[in-house]
Amino acid sequence: MSFEPTLDSVRRHKVPAWYHNAKLGIFIHWGLYSVPAWAPHGGDIGEIFESGDTSKWFKHNSYAEWYLNTWKFEDSPTRHWHNQQYGADFFYDDFRAEFNAALERWQPDAMAALFNEVNARYVVLTSKHHDGYCLWDSKIPCPRKENYHTRRDVVGELTAAVRSQGMKMALYYSGGLDWAFNPARIEQIPDVWGTIVQEPEFVEYSVAHWKELIDRYQPSIMWNDIGYPAAADLGELFAYYYNNVPDGVINDRFTQSRDTVPTPGEPLAPPRGPHYDYVTPEYATFDDIQAGKWECCRGIGHSFGYNRAEGDDQLLSETELVHLFVDIVSKNGNLLLNVGPMADGTVPENQAQRLRSLGAWLDVNGEAIFDTRPWQRAEGKTTQGLPLRFTAREGALYATLLGSPGESEIAIAGLDAPAGAAVQLLGRDGALRWRQDGADLRIELPQDLPQSPGHAVKISGIGG
Repeated sequence: MSFEPTLDSVRRHKVPAWYHNAKLGIFIHWGLYSVPAWAPHGGDIGEIFESGDTSKWFKHNSYAEWYLNTWKFEDSPTRHWHNQQYGADFFYDDFRAEFNAALERWQPDAMAALFNEVNARYVVLTSKHHDGYCLWDSKIPCPRKENYHTRRDVVGELTAAVRSQGMKMALYYSGGLDWAFNPARIEQIPDVWGTIVQEPEFVEYSVAHWKELIDRYQPSIMWNDIGYPAAADLGELFAYYYNNVPDGVINDRFTQSRDTVPTPGEPLAPPRGPHYDYVTPEYATFDDIQAGKWECCRGIGHSFGYNRAEGDDQLLSETELVHLFVDIVSKNGNLLLNVGPMADGTVPENQAQRLRSLGAWLDVNGEAIFDTRPWQRAEGKTTQGLPLRFTAREGALYATLLGSPGESEIAIAGLDAPAGAAVQLLGRDGALRWRQDGADLRIELPQDLPQSPGHAVKISGIGG
């Protein structure tokens, strides 16, 4: 299908099967901010939004990738830490030399291999974050700062490495905020939208960047962030993308509104653009199955960029991560799980450990996750009170227990299996004995069932 350069035309685009099937992506926030790699512990932004009180967020921003903006508060913890470490006369752009030197040690194949070990299906790299610094040797240089890009073509090298491992490669681009063009300090939520760059020079620059990224790297996702200039012709840009990347998808963050802000208490996502394939709640999920495709993006800890101040207490545990992921998939979502590499591309060990734990769990239970669709309902529980989540594919229903049962027999409340159904525990050979007990399905489990964040049961003869 070819698209005309209009919003009406691109709105005919359908979410491709690969994205529905993928379920797990890896987000990478990596840039100049990875050198200082520091932010205070301000908590999860999703919790802050849910509380409705964002008044102190930007001065105490948990996001290390917002280092430059947080530094602009003279009395912020970040400014105090920065002055102690680097001195008051050392500025953000001075991190360029150390970042480029560190990048010489980066091994893209090793990074991609880690993501493949996790069983991720796609990777999203921040090609340019809000600071305006590019991770590729763009032919459209920043007109406000000379040589404001990496010496290595990080985007190109990682794209090749990721695709060689059989994963899709996608790109993030900060299309609304660019602090090289507009250095105004962001203090409150309305300032985020009020500082989106609207100058004609930036409209031309950002559109040219997106087209260059499309032409050179054919990203499987256009992952824009925090709006887009109001004067940009998005119908034309989106048609250009779909016509060059037929199985590509576009996120919802291309909003061109100048006066709309997210609603406190709602799943955190910027106001949605005039066209999108899926929505992107940030550090937030939905309570119910969503008709439209969605993707939860979040860090393993409170930050996207690497924060050296985050220890194990600030990171999701293995169990929390598995439960979050299973819940998201049961409600028609994907999880875009972020890693914040050090400046040289090393994924910190505590982040890598969480990734490998999730990958090991998926090695056993991935059939209940990948290539599935939501069932009639997402949530259930055993009669003993253990929560579970349902997923389905043609001819099979999966019930993933969120934890290890303490009994050798479980009863899934309100689940009726047809005569002749086969029940299997993923990761084990052979069928399990089962019986219908009124409205409940009783299943005998192996006696040597190990402790796990979750066990998935496959019931053949039911399903989507």
